[in-house]
Amino acid sequence: MHATLNMIKTKSTLEVCNFATTKQSPIFIAGVNKLTTNNSNIQEMNSGTPTVTPLQILKTYFGYDSFRKGQGEIIDTILSGRDALAIMPTGAGKSLCYQVPALLLPGITLVVSPLISLMQDQVKSLNEAGIHAAYINSSLTEGQINKALSFAARGVYKIIYVAPERLETASFLSFALHTPISMVTVDEAHCISQWGQDFRPSYLKIIDFVEQLPGNPIISAFTATATEVVKNDIARILKLKNPNVVVTGFDRENLYYQVEHLTGKQKDIFIQNYIETHPNESGIIYCATRKNVDTLYEKLLKQCVSVTRYHAGMSNDIRKKSQDDFIYDRAQVVIATNAFGMGIDKSNVRFVIHYNMPQSMENYYQEAGRAGRDGEPAKCILLFSTQDVMISKLLLGSKDFEGMDFQEIEQVKHQDSRRLQLMEGYCMTTSCLRNYILEYFGETTHQPCDNCGNCHQEFEELDMTLDAKWVVGCITEMRGRYGQALVIGTLLGSKKARLKDIGATSYNCYGQLENRTEADLRLLISQMIRMGYITQTEGEYSVLKAGNIADLQNKNTKIIIKKFKEKEKISTTKKHKTPFKKDSFSASTESSSTDSTATNSSHNSALFEALRQLRRQIAKEESVPPYIVFTDRTLIDMCSKLPQNEDEMLNVSGVGQNKLKKYGQRFLQEISAFQSANH
Repeated sequence: MHATLNMIKTKSTLEVCNFATTKQSPIFIAGVNKLTTNNSNIQEMNSGTPTVTPLQILKTYFGYDSFRKGQGEIIDTILSGRDALAIMPTGAGKSLCYQVPALLLPGITLVVSPLISLMQDQVKSLNEAGIHAAYINSSLTEGQINKALSFAARGVYKIIYVAPERLETASFLSFALHTPISMVTVDEAHCISQWGQDFRPSYLKIIDFVEQLPGNPIISAFTATATEVVKNDIARILKLKNPNVVVTGFDRENLYYQVEHLTGKQKDIFIQNYIETHPNESGIIYCATRKNVDTLYEKLLKQCVSVTRYHAGMSNDIRKKSQDDFIYDRAQVVIATNAFGMGIDKSNVRFVIHYNMPQSMENYYQEAGRAGRDGEPAKCILLFSTQDVMISKLLLGSKDFEGMDFQEIEQVKHQDSRRLQLMEGYCMTTSCLRNYILEYFGETTHQPCDNCGNCHQEFEELDMTLDAKWVVGCITEMRGRYGQALVIGTLLGSKKARLKDIGATSYNCYGQLENRTEADLRLLISQMIRMGYITQTEGEYSVLKAGNIADLQNKNTKIIIKKFKEKEKISTTKKHKTPFKKDSFSASTESSSTDSTATNSSHNSALFEALRQLRRQIAKEESVPPYIVFTDRTLIDMCSKLPQNEDEMLNVSGVGQNKLKKYGQRFLQEISAFQSANH
């Protein structure tokens, strides 16, 4: 299946798209004024009997021999003319699910995307693969937009990316009414639901636009994060007709999940140590606030770390530069708020560290999912402290509810509070972290994954039955009027003035558990809430109340708490700091995950580094991010297969016809030179 485009003797989409590899082809990224085209090359799509299959498209343009789980089913659904809704994890290849059929459908595919950066990256990737695509958004002038629409009307582009707001403009609607549109694809479709974590009102208008189009185009929708409620919302609001709903699962097997319970200073030291021991890895560090971003950025800068930062308090130009520095591998690490999320398509992110606990599992799953999009091993580490819960409550308390009525606001607040509790539960659980995530999204799990921090952790068991009774007694003495901090402070015998003010120092329970730590009691209370012995109210100022405590009166009832065995402490002074032991991580991802992958699979890490340097050089010449030239996975496959000619290079995963033509010889020469020098 190595036939080139010229060997396919049919007037098919492949033949039409072949002119993308010629010098006269228009490559539309931003400089649309420079585009030229040859009208003689523009042919009617599918004018003959199509003989090209989706698998041929996949191999010829994208360089893959087979589809991943769910991709083939979704593509077949679309090509049969049926609406589709796909829920697939980040890195599962959602884009191919609409890009491949777009090349086989007779008209244009419109892709509604929420972010400019995402559009730009997708278009660059498609152009690199030899496929004409365009984006139309506010980064272009009116003249550039008009020229792009003119090209599109003449059949130059098969795929056009637009922001949802663009659909509401009269000029774009006029274009759409007079241009054959076969499919409208909604990317990041969870944005359409107010119950989703990234609700965007503009997404609600998409269906109004689609219903005005002639020809009843196919609607396809894609997201990585959708609970059952959000999934139903997407189908209802987009008015999907008899859709094929494909859920491939939420598991990212290449990701290693880990939670570390650390204070602020310990978090800083942990991050410094991690970056020092992973010098060649690209990573994202998420912080809850702009202040945390700026503070950590300054600290790492002083440590001579190749770092940049990103948050909404920076100007658009500075944010754009920061993002580009990270995307183009000019900066190893980016520190950011959740403003740096959707649209980050960088495939070789080897770690994502959360400095603070996110506000929901949806947020965490999406942000952590920025790691390992190429399928290679990556780490997702959450640094948790009890202070994170308060920060999240404050941020949720300042949430904008504009346009919602009182009932909707209360529903959202209730949901936010519930999500936060479940996110805290993830940080506190001693069970398998991967299973916790999968169960949250409705997947049934049976066995621990043996590939997360908790599965690789040692525990000790504490009998805290008597402690549990004192907790209930304290809540009763407080008449259910106070929150967790005051309950714990009372039981520990804290000297805080607030406890004296409320009279807690005179309670029978005051100081009864002074031999325990705050962490022990938080773990106990968390488990008692899950068991129903305690209830916790929702809202910013939640309080603890006694639940169903009948079982606690039974002498046979035992409350056993699993507690992490103490690790080597992290000193808060640089002079005495001790890096985290490597054995706290997965054995398969120990050391640099990129280098270890090469080593553990008998790949030559030195060759990998040589190919990586060549990739960086080519990316600079082409003004594209390095991962768009070839992903880490493709380079690793080159190291494994050691291709000697173009036919063998086509057997490397991720090497399509266009990339072979553009870059194949240079990589073959690099491999040959390396082999000669090392034999």
